[in-house]
This record gives sequence, structure tokens and C-alpha cells, in this order.
Amino acid sequence: MSDSATLALTRRLIAKASVTPDDQGCQAILMERLQHLGFKVERLRFDDVDNFWALRGDSGPLLTFAGHTDVVPAGDLEHWHSPPFEPTVKDGYLYGRGAADMKGSLAAMITACEQFIADHPKHPGRIAFLITSDEEGPALNGTQKVVQWLEQRQQKIDWCIVGEPSSTQHMGDVIKNGRRGSLGCELRVKGVQGHVAYPHLAENPIHRTAPALAELARERWDEGNQYFPATSFQISNFNSGTGATNVIPGEARVVFNFRFSTEVSRRQLIERSEAILQRHDLNYEANWQLSGEPFLTDRGELIEAGVAAIKECVGIDTQLSTAGGTSDGRFIAPTGAQVVELGPVNATIHQVDECVKISDLDKLSKVYCQILVNLFIKPA
Repeated sequence: MSDSATLALTRRLIAKASVTPDDQGCQAILMERLQHLGFKVERLRFDDVDNFWALRGDSGPLLTFAGHTDVVPAGDLEHWHSPPFEPTVKDGYLYGRGAADMKGSLAAMITACEQFIADHPKHPGRIAFLITSDEEGPALNGTQKVVQWLEQRQQKIDWCIVGEPSSTQHMGDVIKNGRRGSLGCELRVKGVQGHVAYPHLAENPIHRTAPALAELARERWDEGNQYFPATSFQISNFNSGTGATNVIPGEARVVFNFRFSTEVSRRQLIERSEAILQRHDLNYEANWQLSGEPFLTDRGELIEAGVAAIKECVGIDTQLSTAGGTSDGRFIAPTGAQVVELGPVNATIHQVDECVKISDLDKLSKVYCQILVNLFIKPA
């Protein structure tokens, strides 16, 4: 049996070892397909990152497919049952780095548009693609820069589908209609180094820091809401000491992160955290880093179109969720666009032997195509 169009394209993309930020020619494959469909394609390279914007149509509401061609490193190749950049079909699954995150989604987006345009060559509205090779990396010169470029051109996205693997058990069982914000801090607490036998001549930063961290961990930052769980505080790193058993360290370094809801702002988190640190009389420096603000798309045209498409094409009722990490949706949502994430099952993403169910690739293409129909083609 020959490959479906979506499977064949996913294979071609997986065969490119496009580890962040090296696109390795994936975008050229996508751009060629889109140009054949009448899209006007513009390459956008910022620093060492390749991006492109492709647009079809002159007027009406704009639906944008957003995604990334870059993947995380494969890791130890000996642990893979088949080479990560040699797409391998086995027992109904396609194996390879990026199969689920998110080359399968990119392929499904392309084939969905090919089918939709074949059926509706003079469709109303506009369709666009916003593709980057920097999502898995720093995300500084990818979608964020393209969005800034679009704003300078006064180009407004109405609806956006990000192809992140949103599903959990079955393709289409979850649509992500928002994400929590991510705020990190690198905390440096200064003490006075000395001999453990003479603690009165030293100041132990671990002893001073631990109670403050305990209070931060106990703090109830908010109660969440119907879309978001309560804000989470987690310590990811704590480093101090020289390695010697008889030396009181001179400083402690802590890294922690907030995943926060729309019920609290980053400013509030910073102010409340530093009030706790100051209450414990710490001599500290705090370097705060915001990875993304929380965003939420409430029920509207895009969500309704997605829910209906999944029901029609897959036969299941989808759930809305804001769980998980950040995505490039955090750069698009602040422009006022309705943003959802919809893609294959995420069970193996970033893992050894990443894979996607082959039948899910075709289902995803059909869902994307039906969303286009639901949004642009009015019933007779």
C-alpha cells in the first residue's frame, strides 16, 4: 500500500535532521508546496533562524497555521530502535525525531490546505502559514520576530492553529485553548565563607536561604479559575558549597520557576516573592526572566469550529485544556488573535523512539481541512 500524502510528506520532513535552529531544508519543502497552491511566500531570516510567512487571499478574516520545523536533539543514538532521522514505519506507527512534535502536524496542515483549495479554489477569507525553526530553542528570533514584523505591516491574525501535539490518549481528545505563564528566577544569596568549627566567624547562606524558600513553597499565590489551576512554584536547582566537608560556603545559588495563571501578574509574583526574601533579611541578587505571559482563548468561532471538526472527523468530544508548558502561541495571542493548539498524541515527544500513529496523521489532516470549511464555507 502506498503512503498517504500526509504520511509521505511527514517522512520527507523527518529525514531532515533539523535540530534547532538548523532548518536543514524543511521549510523549502513546505514553501514549494504552498507556492503551488497560490500562496505568496516571504522568507524571513533573523540572525541564525529561518522563518517564513505564506499568505493566500486578499481580503476577509485570516486563519494562520503556525508551527516549527526544528526538533530537539536525538540524544544517545544507541537507545533508538531505528535511526532518529530515518523515518521508520512499524506496527502502524511512524518513528523518527519530530514525528509528533511537530513535523506530522506540519504535513497535515499542508495536505489539509491542498484538499480544501481543491474543493474550494475560490474560497472566501485568507489562509496563512507562520513557520519558524527556533521554537525548541531560545525562541528569540522565530515566531516572536515574525509577529513583530507582521505588526509593523499592520497584518492582523484573526484565528491561529498551532500544531503542537495537544492530544493525550486519542487524536483530537484535547484542544489547548491557553497556556500558563512562565516566570523564572536565578537567585544568588551571599554569605561569608569560613571554617565549620568557627561558625561565629562566618555566615551560612544555606541556613539563611532555606527558611525563605520554605515560605515561598508554602505560599498560596492564587486559586486559579475555571480554565487554569492555581499558580505553581517549583525549585529546579540549588547549588552551594566547595565540596569540602569543613567549609561553610560563601554563597548559594537557586533557580526557581512560576507557572502562573491569569489570576496573578508577573509583577505581583515578583513583588510578593521579594517581600518574602527581604523578610528573611537575605543579602541577595535576583535575576527574573519571563518566558511568556499566560493566555486564554475563550469559546468563539475558532474553538467552535475545532470542536465540531473533531466530532465530525474523529467522532469524539474534545476537551479544552491549558495544561502543559509554553508554546509559540504566547507570542501570537497578545495580538488579539484567537489561538488554539491542536495536534497528535504527545506521549512520546522529546523521547527516544518518538512516534505518531499513522492513521492519526490522516485524521489530523481531515480535522484541519474541516476547520477551514467550518470557518470559511457557509452552509447553503
